[in-house]
Amino acid sequence: MSLESVPPKYAQLVQTLQRRIEAGEYLPGTLLPSENQLIQEFSVSRPTVVAALRVLREQGWIESQQGKGRFVRGRPAMASMEQKRPGQAYLTKPETDSTGEVVEVGAVAVPNRVGVLLDVQPKSKAFLRRRLMTREGEPTELVSLWLPLELSEGTDLTSGEPLRQGFREHLQARKSVRFDHIVEQITARMPTAQEAKQLGMPKNTPLLAVFGAVRDASGRPLAVVEVLLPADRHELEDAYPIA
Repeated sequence: MSLESVPPKYAQLVQTLQRRIEAGEYLPGTLLPSENQLIQEFSVSRPTVVAALRVLREQGWIESQQGKGRFVRGRPAMASMEQKRPGQAYLTKPETDSTGEVVEVGAVAVPNRVGVLLDVQPKSKAFLRRRLMTREGEPTELVSLWLPLELSEGTDLTSGEPLRQGFREHLQARKSVRFDHIVEQITARMPTAQEAKQLGMPKNTPLLAVFGAVRDASGRPLAVVEVLLPADRHELEDAYPIA
């Protein structure tokens, strides 16, 4: 769950409580203030407090004991590990922070998988912004942002110049949409002739295709980030606590 870029009230509360735990104001093994105490101190609603406590519990900062309350566990080991999920990284990072070139921009027929993730009719058109990423002069991945056509209107996404904002920040500012979560899928397939040429890879080497379906709080699809990675050059790693 992302807690960055103008966070909602519950996320701000999560960050405040995390800082207090790290600073030793709430020591491991001690009781966290009750819901009523947090409501009064921060002047927020009960649903806001409940949502914040749920995030802290899921991330391992606190634990609940029935009939006793919520106890502080401290900073979880996993919190120190940077999560580099491809979909989220390309949504939040400005294009100017990485090397690459825009290779395709415009309205195109949407592929079947992307169409399903965007919830649009088969063979209909969607907006595509595709960028070929490079490292030390060598191509490393193809990153595509797919949007419903109406979301691309009035934005800088149609420009061939790299954006100075992340996609998320730019769309929130221009279109007043609020990204809430990403559903990420990873598949493997062989590259097309065009993809193999762009990525400088043998045709018999598979691709890892990462699809990040971006949704608002109601579950409505807003965008799809597609990242194509030559399987012989990349390794995907994740870390998560054992519940």
